[in-house]
Amino acid sequence: MGQELEIEFKNIVSQTDFERLADAFHLGPEDFCLQHNHYFDTKNFLLKQAGCALRIREKNGDFELTLKEPAKDGLLETSQPLFRQEAEGLLAGEAFPDGPVKTALSYVITDLAELKPFGTLSTKRAEIDYESGLLVFDNSFYLGREDFEIEYEAAERKSGEEIFNNFLKSYQLPIRQADNKVRRFYNEKLRQAAED
Repeated sequence: MGQELEIEFKNIVSQTDFERLADAFHLGPEDFCLQHNHYFDTKNFLLKQAGCALRIREKNGDFELTLKEPAKDGLLETSQPLFRQEAEGLLAGEAFPDGPVKTALSYVITDLAELKPFGTLSTKRAEIDYESGLLVFDNSFYLGREDFEIEYEAAERKSGEEIFNNFLKSYQLPIRQADNKVRRFYNEKLRQAAED
């Protein structure tokens, strides 16, 4: 695993537009894979304050721990695979596993024991190669909400943005820039907490 720079562009779409796009790209239910993102932070949201996100992604019985940090051009992702028992242990509040994520986190927060799971966002995802990048169709479920999103992952910011904007225009999609999933999750959790 290790580190990589993530450059992506996102747009929230309606369910109708999402289904229209899936049809245009010949995507059926069998093309979508279910994944679960289990998010972590401290009770004071120290990672959020630092612009970071920490998650375990569970997909097809595999588990991956990922820290996303702000970078000059996109997000720096540090990832490592986890055994099921490591993932379950971390979700149960056991010691943080050694590896590159723990090392990277030590520069962000001092006491890793403060990290706690605070929720799960599940996504039905399909991915296809598109214009030298990756076009991603995400239908996400979290905290009683559902949303639909199109992402484009690119190798370079300027050309990626142009390709994505042309894609939106060619399919007559209104621009509704999306926060990343963890931020949408945080915002909804905070909104619900304020209502309680």
